[in-house]
Amino acid sequence: MPVRYDWAWDEESVDTEKEEEEEEEEEEEEEEEEEEEEEEEKKKKKKKKKKKKKKKKKKKKKKKKKKKKKKKEKKEKKKKKKKEKKEKKKKKKKKKKCRR
Repeated sequence: MPVRYDWAWDEESVDTEKEEEEEEEEEEEEEEEEEEEEEEEKKKKKKKKKKKKKKKKKKKKKKKKKKKKKKKEKKEKKKKKKKEKKEKKKKKKKKKKCRR
């Protein structure tokens, strides 16, 4: 008995196989896109975090510089006051000498 081969059924199976392959490829592409998006988001977050850290560091540095400047000004003011006091004392002493 000859074996009958149904070509129509074979074509359908080939078509469904192709469709399944295409669907799988599409799914893989979507997954890849999602992964890329996630990586981009991570990079953005990392960059943002780095920027924030840099900003914080800059702010800290600025604060430190300001503090140093204030300290220096205070020191100079103190020095100036001391000098003025010394000069006043000298003048007073000189005046006393002149009276004699």
